[in-house]
Amino acid sequence: MIKNIPNIKHTDSGNFFLLAGPCAIEGEEIAMKIAERIVQITDKLEIPFIFKGSYRKANRSRLDSFAGIGDEKALKILKKVSDTFGVPTVTDIHTAEEAAIAAAYVDVLQIPAFLCRQTDLLVAAAATGKVVNIKKGQFLSAESMKFAVNKVRESGNNQVILTDRGNMFGYQDMIIDYRGIPVMQENNCPVVLDITHSLQQPNQTSGVTGGRPELIETVAKAGIAVGVDGIFIETHPDPANAKSDGANMLHLDYLEDLLTKLVAIRKVINQF
Repeated sequence: MIKNIPNIKHTDSGNFFLLAGPCAIEGEEIAMKIAERIVQITDKLEIPFIFKGSYRKANRSRLDSFAGIGDEKALKILKKVSDTFGVPTVTDIHTAEEAAIAAAYVDVLQIPAFLCRQTDLLVAAAATGKVVNIKKGQFLSAESMKFAVNKVRESGNNQVILTDRGNMFGYQDMIIDYRGIPVMQENNCPVVLDITHSLQQPNQTSGVTGGRPELIETVAKAGIAVGVDGIFIETHPDPANAKSDGANMLHLDYLEDLLTKLVAIRKVINQF
C-alpha cells in the first residue's frame, strides 16, 4: 500500500518508511530547508520518505500557544514542498470539514491521537480516497485500534496506516508498549512508531509540554528491532526555538546519524 502513495521513492530498498518534518509549518523558508535536508539524507540511505508538517495546531494546552500561520498559507507550503522535491506530504486534520480541504494539497491525511475515535472525522478522511494515517490514542489499547481501521475500511477506503505514539503513564509521562506493534500489524496495515511524541511529558504545570529527546535513539532502535514498518520523527534545525513541541523534537543535524544506525539495524532484522 505504501507503494501507492504518489511520489514515494525507494520502496524496493527493504527499509522502513519515514514520516518526518517539523511539528508545525512555521513558514516557507524553514519548511523548505528541513525538507531539502531530509530528502538528501533519505535519498542517500534509500529510505521511503513522506514529509510531515501540521498546517494547524488545534490541540494546544494554552490559548496563547502557537496554532499556525493560516490554513491556506500552510497548506500551500506543503504543496510547494511536494512539487519542489518530488515527495509526498502528510498533515493532520481535526474536523470532518477539513478532510476535503487538506486532501487537495497533501497525499496522506493524519488523524490526531486524541481524535482517533471520532467517527465523522474517520469517515470524511476515508471519503477523500487518500491514505489515512490514524494515530493511536494514548488512552487506548493496541487491540482497540481495529475499530478505527474498520471505520475507514467500511467507508470504502482500504489505505490505512496505524501509528503508535505511546501510552499515558500517570499524568505527566508516556511509555511505549512494544507488544502493541505486532498486535496492530494484525490489522493487515503498516504500523508506524512515532518516536518523538512517545517521549513527550504532557500536562506540565507551565502549560507547555515537556519531553525526553535524549532517548530518541533508544526508542527508535527498539522500534526497528521489534519490526515496525515505519517511523515518525519530528525534526527542526533549532528545537529550542521551534513554535511547537520543541521539547521533544530531534535536532536536524542529528537525523542522518540516527537514520544510518536504524538502516543498519533494519538490515539485520530483515535476515530473520
